[in-house]
Amino acid sequence: MNTICIFCGSRPGRRPDYRAAAETLGRKLAERGLGLVYGGGNIGLMGITADACLAAGGQVIGIIPDALVGREVAGREVEHSGLSRLEVVDSMHTRKARMAELADGFIALPGGFGTFEELFEILTWAQLGFHGKPIGLLDVAGYYAPLLALCDQAVTEAFYHRRAERC
Repeated sequence: MNTICIFCGSRPGRRPDYRAAAETLGRKLAERGLGLVYGGGNIGLMGITADACLAAGGQVIGIIPDALVGREVAGREVEHSGLSRLEVVDSMHTRKARMAELADGFIALPGGFGTFEELFEILTWAQLGFHGKPIGLLDVAGYYAPLLALCDQAVTEAFYHRRAERC
C-alpha cells in the first residue's frame, strides 16, 4: 500500500476532536511513508489533513474540478497551492474516478453530503467488484455511529449482503 485517499469535510466541524484527528491522520500517513490523495481543498478537514501530511514530509496529491479553482470560501482560495501535485480535472465525476485510480485504500473522516457521497460511491464500486481496496471510517467521537446503524438496518432488511464486519 502506497497511497491513501481521504474523504472529509470542506469545513472543520464543530468539535476540536475533528481537527485533531485530521492532523493526526495526515501526520501518521507521512510517518508511515504513505502518500495522501484527496479533493485538493485548502479549507476544512481537507486542508488540515493535507497540511499535516505535508508538514511531516509526506507527499500529497490533490484532485480538484476546474469549477472550484479560484473560488473563495471564508476569504481563502478553495484549492491548495502548496501540494506535492495538484491535478485540475473537468468534473466531480472525473475527480472521484481519478482519486480512486491513484489510491490503494480509502478513509472517510467526518464530513457532510460530499463526504457521504464519495464514501458510498466507493463502497458501491467495491460491492460491484470494481475494486478490492480497503475502505475505513475514522469514527471521531461517534460521528459515524448513526450511519453504521443505517448500514446495519440495510443488512437486516436484506438490501445489502454483509461481506465484511460492517457495510
